[in-house]
Amino acid sequence: MEFNTILFDLDGTLTDPFEGITKSIQYALQKMGGMVPEAEDLKWCIGPPLWDSFQVLLETDNQTELDQAVAFYRERYTVTGLYENTLIQGIPELLEVLAREGRSLHVCTSKPHSYAGKIVEHFGLWDFFGTVFGSELDGSRSAKTDLIAHILKAEELDASEAVMIGDRKHDLIGANANNVASIGVLWGYGDKAELQSQKPLAIAERPRQIADIVRRRF
Repeated sequence: MEFNTILFDLDGTLTDPFEGITKSIQYALQKMGGMVPEAEDLKWCIGPPLWDSFQVLLETDNQTELDQAVAFYRERYTVTGLYENTLIQGIPELLEVLAREGRSLHVCTSKPHSYAGKIVEHFGLWDFFGTVFGSELDGSRSAKTDLIAHILKAEELDASEAVMIGDRKHDLIGANANNVASIGVLWGYGDKAELQSQKPLAIAERPRQIADIVRRRF
């Protein structure tokens, strides 16, 4: 099987957004009058859809409250948090190799595509990617299952020729639901047990290993 198309998660896979995301969540929680955890205690919020995280943090299913929390989060994130971010070492070199081999690369993130595009541009990665796919501002397609289904349809892709690369179980769950292969990575915010639970083809410890993995025949 040849993987002609590679879908990359953004947060925790291409970049490390810890500072920007955690500070923006803290800002939103303070605005909402909720308890504000330490940044280290918010690591689990990097990866899942934002509404899901606030549902746990605020202990509510009230959609109006959740929407307000997300609005407060974006109040800070879109101005400052977006750029409190660092590029994972080795990612540009990996993307260059994969692109040189003729593979189609796309970003597949739960983050709104309008924000994701700015991050990709900020780090000078636009030339490597065909499209930056993300959720809509109203939260639709924030679940990776829905987003990957959308990508397969939009790009007219054969699921058997695509592979999803991500650091959290949500990436792999979305791939499995669409019969897309997956590769977990350990430099992000999911641990080995979390990734192994979703039975990826492989788990990479460093970006340079990805190129070797996608060349294998499974």
